[in-house]
Amino acid sequence: MIDLPEMGKSVYLAGAIEYAPDGGCSWRIAMSQFLKQKLGLYVFDPSSRERQLLTENEKKNFRTWKSTDRLSFLPVIHRIIDNDLEQLTQKTLFVIVLWDKYCTQGTGTAGELTMAYHYKIPVYMVLDIPKESTSSWALGCATEVFESFKDLERFLINKYQ
Repeated sequence: MIDLPEMGKSVYLAGAIEYAPDGGCSWRIAMSQFLKQKLGLYVFDPSSRERQLLTENEKKNFRTWKSTDRLSFLPVIHRIIDNDLEQLTQKTLFVIVLWDKYCTQGTGTAGELTMAYHYKIPVYMVLDIPKESTSSWALGCATEVFESFKDLERFLINKYQ
């Protein structure tokens, strides 16, 4: 267990959700286990939080509503955005992001990285695409860039244990 400078803050797991094949869940589950078990850190997983924020009807329909029913869509997506940005800007120790081809299809992850950069929250990026194919903006928001989760885990153990 580490002595956190700001107790109550958590690690924010950023990355594709909407376009990721599994909703961005599998890497977040593995990273959450590592952070909790090895470093004793709290984790904020927006992919699981999104499911908690939505009613069953919203879970089933809100992604369809973006093209069919804007009036139903907007309150739902605003609730998700507001929740995630509050967590990011007020309750985050550092951000871990998986930057992959699915991130490039949406803008949420880029927005989260930009906010973290603006608020001077460290961003640890794992690249799953070639660096030359990665957005310069995204790379500019990253505090450290890693080629694998194993490299990131070694770094975190050295820095936070």
